[in-house]
Amino acid sequence: MSMPGNDGTKWGVLAIVCMAIFIMVIDTTIMNVSISALVVDLDTTVPAIQAVIAIYALVMASFMIIGGKLQDVMGRKKVFLVGLALYGVGTFTASISQNVFTLLLGWAILEGLGAALMLPATTTFITATYEGAKRAFAFGMWGGVGAAGMAFGPIIGGYLTAFYSWRWAFRLELVVVFIVLIFSYLLTEAKPTAAWRDLDIAGTLLSFGGLGSIVLGILIIRVPEFWGVVPIILGIGILCLAVFYLRQKHRKEQGEMPLIDVVIFGNRTFTAGNGVSIVQNVAIAGFLFIIPIFLQSVTGIDAFTTGLTILPMSLAMFALSVAASRLAAVVAPRTLILIGFAVAILGTVMLRGIFSAVMVPGEVIPGSVVFGIGMGIVFSQVTNLTLSSTSKEQESDASGILNTAKQMGTSFGTAIVGVVLLLSLVSGMVSGIAGSTFATGASEEEITEELVAWAEKMKTGAPPPDVPEEDMPEATAVVDASVSGAMQFSFDAISVLLALGLIATFFIPSSRRKEEGA
Repeated sequence: MSMPGNDGTKWGVLAIVCMAIFIMVIDTTIMNVSISALVVDLDTTVPAIQAVIAIYALVMASFMIIGGKLQDVMGRKKVFLVGLALYGVGTFTASISQNVFTLLLGWAILEGLGAALMLPATTTFITATYEGAKRAFAFGMWGGVGAAGMAFGPIIGGYLTAFYSWRWAFRLELVVVFIVLIFSYLLTEAKPTAAWRDLDIAGTLLSFGGLGSIVLGILIIRVPEFWGVVPIILGIGILCLAVFYLRQKHRKEQGEMPLIDVVIFGNRTFTAGNGVSIVQNVAIAGFLFIIPIFLQSVTGIDAFTTGLTILPMSLAMFALSVAASRLAAVVAPRTLILIGFAVAILGTVMLRGIFSAVMVPGEVIPGSVVFGIGMGIVFSQVTNLTLSSTSKEQESDASGILNTAKQMGTSFGTAIVGVVLLLSLVSGMVSGIAGSTFATGASEEEITEELVAWAEKMKTGAPPPDVPEEDMPEATAVVDASVSGAMQFSFDAISVLLALGLIATFFIPSSRRKEEGA
C-alpha cells in the first residue's frame, strides 16, 4: 500500500492520533482524583460523582462498535471530526458545570459519545497510513501514549485541583481539541463503502443492550448492595450478545451488511489478541485503582504527590512501548508479549509484600517500574499484531471490537480488583477485631457494616471508624495487618490475571506475518 505525502505529513497523523488518545485516556483518571472537589463545588455527593464516572464508561463501551461501523458509512475522517466536535462541546459543558446534571450531560454523555466515535478511528488512521516497521512504531506510540495518559491523569488532575480548579483540566482538553481540529487536514479520508439504509438497526440495539448490560454489571460489582442483581444483568448482556452474534452471522449469510463481520472471530490471532488486550487493561486499571487508594488513604499523601509516585511507572511503560516496537523486526511479537507478561508478573510479586501503615510512598517505585516495563512491552505489540491480522475490509469492525474490549477491560479491572481489595480488607479487619482484647461494644454484623462503609469511602480519604484512645495501639496493629493482607491479596489477583494473559498469548500463532515496508 502506498502512502501519499511526505514523512512530515505522515508523522503528523500520528501526532494527531496521540493527542486525541491522550485527552480521552486522562479524562477518567482526572475525575477520580477530583471527586472531593467536585462534591463541594457542585453541591452533590460522592456516589453521584461516581455514578457520572460509571455512566461515561457505559456510554463509551456501548457505542464503540457502532462508532467503528460508522466509518464505513460516513468515512473515517468525518466520523472522527464529528466525534471531536461532540467531545469539544462536552468538554466545554463540563468545564462550566454548576451542578451534577450538567456534568453528566457534558462529560458522561457528550464526551462519552465523542470518544466512542473518535477512538476506533484512531486505529484505522494508523493502519491506513503506515506499514511494516513504521506501523509497529506508530502502534507502539499509540499504546504508550494511552498508558502514559492513565498515569499522568492523577498528576495533572491533582495539580490543577490542588492549586487551581478541576475546571482547568477540561479547559486544557478543549485547547487540545482545537489543536487537533486545526491540523485535521493532515488526516486522510476513506471512501464510504455502505449507505445508512444498510445499517442493522436491530443489531445496533442488541449491541447497545448487550455491551451496556455487561459493563453496567461489571461497574456495580463494586457496590455490595447490588451483588444480588449482578448475575441477572450480566446474563441479560450475554444473552443479547449471543442473539447479536447469531443475527450478524445470518445477515452475512444472506448477503446483507452486518454491523460487524463475525467471521473475524475465526481469526485466531485477532481473537487471542483481543483476549490479551482485555487482560492487559484489567491489570493496568486495577493497578492504577488500588495504588492511589492506598497511598492517599494510608500514607496520607495528596493526589499530586500520588501522581508523582506513579510517574516512574508511567515513564517506563511509555519508553518500553515505543522502544520495544522496534524489536518486532528481530523478535517474534508473540515472544515479546510473553516476555512482557512475565516481567509484569515479576513487578507484582515485588510489590505484594511491601505495603504497611508505616511504609514510605517511594517504596512502591521499584516494583511499579518493573510492572510498567512489562506492560509497555505488551503495549508495543498487541494492538499492531491484532489489527494487522485482519483484512482491509475488516478494519472498521476490528477497530471497534478491539477498543470495546479495551474499554471493558478497564471497567472490569477497577471493579474486580476493587472488590478484591474491599472484601479482603473487611475480612481481615473483622477477623482482627474478633481476635483482639479490646471491647468494641458492637456485634460482628455491626462491625462489618461499619467497616464496609469505611472501605468503600477509602479513596476519598475517609478516616477509619472511631476507636477509644486506650485501644489505639492494638487497633492500629489490626488495621496495619488488614491493609497489608488486603494489598497482598489484591496484587496476587493481578498476578493471576497477568498469568491468564500469558496463557492467552500462547493461542496467538507463533509465525508472524511478514509486512512490506519494514
